[in-house]
Amino acid sequence: MFHKTDVEIELKRNRDRRLTEDEILMQVEHLLAELDEDRQHIEQRLRSASDESNQEIDLSILDPRRVYSLEDIKRTCIDYRLRFLESRYFKGDFPEETVSKIRQMENEQGMQLSGFKIMAPSKRLLLENADDPLLFLPIGKDQYYLIDKWGNDLHPMRKWLMWPYKNFENLILTIFLLSMVLTWITPVHLFHPEPGMQEYVLMFLFMFKSVGGVVLYYGFAKGKNFNNAIWDSKYYNA
Repeated sequence: MFHKTDVEIELKRNRDRRLTEDEILMQVEHLLAELDEDRQHIEQRLRSASDESNQEIDLSILDPRRVYSLEDIKRTCIDYRLRFLESRYFKGDFPEETVSKIRQMENEQGMQLSGFKIMAPSKRLLLENADDPLLFLPIGKDQYYLIDKWGNDLHPMRKWLMWPYKNFENLILTIFLLSMVLTWITPVHLFHPEPGMQEYVLMFLFMFKSVGGVVLYYGFAKGKNFNNAIWDSKYYNA
């Protein structure tokens, strides 16, 4: 005899008694306008220089699994030849999901956040002349909170491809090994009918000098530097 009550229908009926359809649309438009304004403010803080020294972050509501020390960040940047700079140097667009995570974090902290840092390859950054981003927030004492990551993952061989550029010792060892390989595959008998150890040593020295010359040209003429020197540099030719 009695029908069950659908709470959603009752909720809608109460709202319709209070508001007209035009008023509901106006409320939705007002909410969307506020969200768009919030996004613009967050984007502006991501794109501008800011001071993080006055921020008092409530650490108790943060996920401890997303907290990284500056030493961890530095080591990763050196291994994969990445940069760790202020977010204003990022030349791509910040995803809507990232902005939403910042907005949620600001609501939880009850304050506007600033001083964002980003970890990314050089090609993703606007560097001054002298694959993928992770957005961090400084929380004090050289500790950083990972807010979001987007884009594609790095190439699986990137760490090994960037190993020669990690420091000077790695570069010299790479040149040495490459020269050994080139000497081994070079048909030395074309230059000497009966090549001995002396001929192979001379060929190795020639290869070492040639490879070293190419590396020096690329390094100095192009203004390149080692990973441990550029990880936090804002200059393209650092």
